[in-house]
Amino acid sequence: MSQDLGPTPTGRRPPAPEEPFDRLFLAEYGKVVAVAHRVLADRSEAEDVAQEVFLDFHRKQRPDAAYAAGWLYRAAVHTALNRIRTRRRRQRREFADASGQEPQVIDPQQVVEVEEDRRRVRDALARLPVKSASVLALRYSGLSYVEVGSALGVGTGQVGTLLRRAEQALRKEMNRATPE
Repeated sequence: MSQDLGPTPTGRRPPAPEEPFDRLFLAEYGKVVAVAHRVLADRSEAEDVAQEVFLDFHRKQRPDAAYAAGWLYRAAVHTALNRIRTRRRRQRREFADASGQEPQVIDPQQVVEVEEDRRRVRDALARLPVKSASVLALRYSGLSYVEVGSALGVGTGQVGTLLRRAEQALRKEMNRATPE
């Protein structure tokens, strides 16, 4: 895939990519990474998700399809959420395997409050229905209502309602999971 490296030494920009997939990749890669990063809070893993999503799209879809951007955003959310769920399952398995050993105690003084809050939000997000988690991840990744609607296959007018309901569900899930 080619990249736009900016103006050449002569001051002219190189020609735009001719391949439809290259154009799609250059136009949407940043947003796909941002969507995955919003869910995962890990830039490197978000870039891995973006690569996986683009590869899957390239194998299965036409790059000039009208739904391409929406498909990519939705796939980024789903793939990122699946990574969180897989990580949680792996951690549970590892803990169960190590149950014969003394679990390591983490000193709460060493835990950064912001990172803990982010983890709680990601965990709560992973427990939400996919559509609710998707609308939150897409919107808070910087996508417009039009782009979110396209990604979810709903009208732009429905996005606000879906977003409010998803925010309420997330708050409820966060409160439910908060120890008293």
